[in-house]
Amino acid sequence: MSQKRVVVLGSTGSIGRNVLRVIESFPQRFTVVGLGAKRNVQVLAEQVRRHGARAVSLAETQRVPELKRLIGDTDVEIFEGENGLVELAIMDGVDILVSAVVGAVGLEPVLQGVERGIRIAIANKEPLVMAGEIVMERAKRSGARIVPIDSEHSAVFQCLDDTPISAVRRIILTASGGPFYGKTEDELRNVTPAQALAHPTWRMGPKISIDSATLMNKGLEIIEAMWLFGIDVDRIDVVIHPESVVHSLVEYVDGSIIAQIAAADMKLPIQYALTYPERLPTPFETANLADVGKLTFARPEPGMFRCIDYAYRAARQRGTMPAALNAANEVAVAAFLRAELPFIGIPEVIRIVLDKHKNKMEPAIEEVKQADREARALAAAAIDDLSNRM
Repeated sequence: MSQKRVVVLGSTGSIGRNVLRVIESFPQRFTVVGLGAKRNVQVLAEQVRRHGARAVSLAETQRVPELKRLIGDTDVEIFEGENGLVELAIMDGVDILVSAVVGAVGLEPVLQGVERGIRIAIANKEPLVMAGEIVMERAKRSGARIVPIDSEHSAVFQCLDDTPISAVRRIILTASGGPFYGKTEDELRNVTPAQALAHPTWRMGPKISIDSATLMNKGLEIIEAMWLFGIDVDRIDVVIHPESVVHSLVEYVDGSIIAQIAAADMKLPIQYALTYPERLPTPFETANLADVGKLTFARPEPGMFRCIDYAYRAARQRGTMPAALNAANEVAVAAFLRAELPFIGIPEVIRIVLDKHKNKMEPAIEEVKQADREARALAAAAIDDLSNRM
């Protein structure tokens, strides 16, 4: 049995580290050939030594000399800057590209991987949010298979199991509710970054943790699911499920609802994305329903989580509107983490950007990137204005 050669973009983040743990558990199946990181040279160097990658990428070019010193005299090829992720994606002989980076930076390497017709194991929401129609059309043309890592989309992917989407009444995405479920807007006015980062179920990076607190992660997942599964956005629902055991559900036209249940451990959907279509015995903890005891579900409170409303709005309008939504959110979340914007200012920035964005239908990829840049400028201006008023 030949090993699958894997490139991991975002290898030093939470998802990336779990990907490498899964790969270590199946040494006969996978080998790491490329690793990409933003700034964590110590962890990246240790990963290079441990996994024997032949190429690495480091976004922060000023830290490359430190990385060279840490990995020593080896034959490892080092790519620098954000374009380094693209260089990894187009390496010869890659079988699986894992995209676990955060933000719009993941778009171009995913596009390049798709053009090569390889498997894309994707945890990075933004490429499908920004340019889902383009990505999926190119994948269809090249034969690339996009397999989701996100627990919600992995759940839907498994529930569908290649069933035609015409047999589906709706997709139901579950959400934990984050740390502030049940709070009023007044109670959220003075939320600190530390409070918003304290997710009750999952251990994630800063950006996705804040997205979970605002429920924008669910908004992005709605748009992602629309393109990934080829379903109208109004056939995608969200329910709050605090136990985080049912990862999502599919309701079929005959009234049957199929749910995917698993422990709240990202290594499980990662394993499936890597081994698909095979199912291999897992070394990781599995769900015990008797220990869970109960499963509860509730509708998101109307008007409370405005980010979901804005995501539906962007998805229905399509064009470059989802790219604008994503850019506004990235800029607003970064400002909140720097204590330059209050928590309740995040959805307000998104609203302002969507109101001002000039939507372009059926955009080319360069027009998507231009919409991203323009929306970031609008978001920065909105933050300056809001910081003086809120």
